[in-house]
Amino acid sequence: MSDALNEIKNLLDEKYFQFNNTAFIETDPISIPHQFSKKEDIEISAFLMATIAWGNRTSIINNGNKLMDLMNQSPHDFILNFSKKDEVRFQNFVHRTFNSNDCLFFLKSLKHLYQHHGGLEQAFSSGNKKSENVKLAISNFRTLFLSLPHVSRIEKHVSNPLSNSSAKRLCMFLRWMVRNDKHGVDFGIWKSISSSQLCLPLDVHTGNVSRKLGLLTRKQNDWKSVEEITNVLKQFDKKDPIKYDFSLFGLGAFEAF
Repeated sequence: MSDALNEIKNLLDEKYFQFNNTAFIETDPISIPHQFSKKEDIEISAFLMATIAWGNRTSIINNGNKLMDLMNQSPHDFILNFSKKDEVRFQNFVHRTFNSNDCLFFLKSLKHLYQHHGGLEQAFSSGNKKSENVKLAISNFRTLFLSLPHVSRIEKHVSNPLSNSSAKRLCMFLRWMVRNDKHGVDFGIWKSISSSQLCLPLDVHTGNVSRKLGLLTRKQNDWKSVEEITNVLKQFDKKDPIKYDFSLFGLGAFEAF
């Protein structure tokens, strides 16, 4: 590794320890799944939070709390027993372009996954095998999740890396579920996907900081950029490259790097 890269690694290592602690949780959408202790409650609430995780962070968390209230603060039980009579309570739910009809489809599809496909972890890991990264896991999950009849607008809420989408929110969700570093932020409750396979949740903050540091050359925040920056981060930590999400995001969002 060059001296310049080594210097950047040292900076990112420092920021990883600065930002990856439980103080991070309160102002982040991950605070919602941290309200639960049961595996299925954590992963369902996390998946729904990741789905609506764009825009103002306070608004995301407020709407996440509303959604959990609508699910009786028991997401797994609610999903398993979800029926037609429950639909009315979601008629006013909206987060930006994610509306009540989108929400109802997500609930129905989650029920389908838990009843017929072993739940969220199995739905992702069944397409994972020994792939270099989670590209196929996300794509195969998407196909399964959208297998129920739906209107086309639903599809924009489940990104597809095979179409070169950065799939930022799904990469973030997988980071939450897979990484297990004992720092108390990420959950590490999924064992069927390895931390080494995770990809960086590429957003405005992580993208801009990566480019300013010279780690990312592509200008678009797309899947090609995700793989480019992830492969660079693997030079810093092959087994856990996405720990640097904390560093890159923190530098951009909290320190205006």
